[in-house]
Amino acid sequence: MAIKGAVLGDILGSQYEFNRPKNLDWKNIPLIADGKAKFTDDSVMALAIKKALDESTDLVETMIAVGKRYPFCGYGAKFYWWINGKKHEPYNSWGNGSAMRVAYVGEYYDNYDEMQRMAKVTAAVSHNHPEGIKGSVVTATCIWMAKHDKSKQEIYDYVLSQYPKEEYEYSIAYSLDEIRSRYKWNESCQGSVPAAMRCFYESTDYESFIRNVFSLECDSDTFGAIAGGVAEEFYGGFGSVDAEGIFRKYLDDYLYEILMK
Repeated sequence: MAIKGAVLGDILGSQYEFNRPKNLDWKNIPLIADGKAKFTDDSVMALAIKKALDESTDLVETMIAVGKRYPFCGYGAKFYWWINGKKHEPYNSWGNGSAMRVAYVGEYYDNYDEMQRMAKVTAAVSHNHPEGIKGSVVTATCIWMAKHDKSKQEIYDYVLSQYPKEEYEYSIAYSLDEIRSRYKWNESCQGSVPAAMRCFYESTDYESFIRNVFSLECDSDTFGAIAGGVAEEFYGGFGSVDAEGIFRKYLDDYLYEILMK
């Protein structure tokens, strides 16, 4: 399930979102360290969208209701006020929040057009900048492609068509070796989605995907949430990673129930 891949990526990536050691031994460190991991706003909003789709409830109302339960889970300032203010209107954001929360859309819809339409809808409630919408659509589409047995090369080619090398600083065309030394923490969709998908592209299983995320000084929980769903669908699970144990340990009962429903 892509939603599990996204939530796991968020939890594992949260360890190095901030205060990442300069010389992190990302190839050999334990995958999870006591006291560092947690769920963030990425999981909260991804699961809010899942709840809305599963229960056929209003999307915005559900995002607000779920979001208000976790006021300190890491929202950006504008999205915090989107949830807690009186008006819940889009604010032209190109931030990666639209991509981090869309995993279940790529999993839920078998119809390609419906999947893309709903990916736009889940973005546009707040992140209605063209890049915010694109980030959501690309993420959901990559998940959909992985679920429907498209090859890694086909997924790469699709992402490249949306983020060409000539126009995007962190296009998927650049290898991780090429961007490691120059990548800077970036909260935009255009600075996050193609690089996160490159982490998937260069992986061989879910764990190596996460370690690729660890290798960059990036918004690592969101990278995990963006491409974690693709990795889970493509590899058909988590391999030796104890995903269920991590979910049970790090999610509260409310979020765990939404995830497992």
